[in-house]
Amino acid sequence: MNIVFIGGGNMAAAIIGGLVGQGRPPSMLQAVDVLPEARSRLAQQFGIRTSSDPAAAASSADCIVLAVKPQQMHEVAAALAPTLKKQLVISIAAGIRGNDLARWLGGHAAIVRAMPNTPALVAAGITGLHALPGVSDRQRSDAEAVLSAVGSTFWVNEESALDAVTAVSGSGPAYVFYFIEALEQAARELGLPADIARQSALQTFAGAVKLAVAGDADPATLRARVTSKGGTTERAIGALDEAQVKAAFVRAVRAAAERSAELGDTLGKD
Repeated sequence: MNIVFIGGGNMAAAIIGGLVGQGRPPSMLQAVDVLPEARSRLAQQFGIRTSSDPAAAASSADCIVLAVKPQQMHEVAAALAPTLKKQLVISIAAGIRGNDLARWLGGHAAIVRAMPNTPALVAAGITGLHALPGVSDRQRSDAEAVLSAVGSTFWVNEESALDAVTAVSGSGPAYVFYFIEALEQAARELGLPADIARQSALQTFAGAVKLAVAGDADPATLRARVTSKGGTTERAIGALDEAQVKAAFVRAVRAAAERSAELGDTLGKD
């Protein structure tokens, strides 16, 4: 399967690196970018072909990964539309709905929307996928193979569910970094040196996640196991509950999902 990436930014580079790392021949990969430095970097790093002409590159592709900014998608789609036949098109642009992209591509039907997240940059991502009705079973498998190069994948039947995916896993790394920031700040304010505060916060999150992934207990059970009656953790959780941190966090994720839907409305306008 010949794969062409339109856009050579960090996420495209991560997926290309994942595919090459899995044994995909670099000769079957190509990246298109308007910036010469981006093309040079990808060619040197992965040994792939590069180009500045999206239409010419896409004409010989089996799969096209649209990795440009959402605001650039309409223009890129217009350039690609005349060259498309039955290629699989994967869009990793947040907010661009499948039907809008299909319209910009001249009615092209084989479109998969993908919502990866930034841990894909270290092959630890998770990607939500949604296929339009015109995508074949083989193309679904191909899309999954492309995105699984940078982590795990799952499918959603309703495209609107991608707004929730965006809010939970797409934006989710920022929430985790936010809480790491808070834990590190607390450690410094309690007198720990800056380097130890950073190390303690990072390893605590990494270790807790590893424990949660490795076991079969849900997070509430794991939290209860750490929370001894009358102990330090109980006091801390009580302070968080008094401040309604959990409720505020749920509201924040809901706000992100609402914003994702708003962006879909805005970006889909011709």
